[in-house]
Amino acid sequence: MKNGNIPNPDTVFPVPGIQMVTYVKPTIKNPNIIVGDFTYFSDTDFEKHVTHHYDFYGDKLIIGKFCQIAAGVNFIMNGANHQMNAVSTFPFYIFDGWNKEVPPMSDMPVKGDTVIGNDVWIGQNVTILPGIHIGDGSIIGLNSVVGKDIPPYTIAAGNPAQTIRKRFDDELTELLEKFQWWNLDIGEIDRLIPVLTCSDLEKVRDTIKSRLQ
Repeated sequence: MKNGNIPNPDTVFPVPGIQMVTYVKPTIKNPNIIVGDFTYFSDTDFEKHVTHHYDFYGDKLIIGKFCQIAAGVNFIMNGANHQMNAVSTFPFYIFDGWNKEVPPMSDMPVKGDTVIGNDVWIGQNVTILPGIHIGDGSIIGLNSVVGKDIPPYTIAAGNPAQTIRKRFDDELTELLEKFQWWNLDIGEIDRLIPVLTCSDLEKVRDTIKSRLQ
């Protein structure tokens, strides 16, 4: 480990001397937001960027390990959606004073949990809509609005976000999904950094194959 220090996922400010990059997990108070170790946000107060997250929906935001979330990223949860199968779209049930009952969830446009995989890089000012699943290792370009699922190890960008290309061929993608380096212990990940940061993909492929045998 560098200087004998062991990386600590419960450190709020992991970059020495900088208090605008935070590990997200130790800052979370909402039990319906679940974030893996070492995922960071290039800002503070991550929960302010999870909007329309009302308890009566029960939806979860689930983010994996080692994700990189840039400043200005917002996660829009199911509470942002209005009932569209009735005469009015006005959400009477959230305001004081009205004769109100929350409509059955079967009548609401609930898209389910929002799930972000591991080692996902989300660029600045991206908006992620309710119920979206983004696969491991994907990259989302800045200013994108993600309204549909993104497969693992895919680059996507735009409004609405569209797939630009796969990062790797199918074999290497499958190997990475099997290897799941983010679930190894900290010491093993530290020793793997030369592989994880190597641009010689054939060397990476051979190393992962040998590790999986």
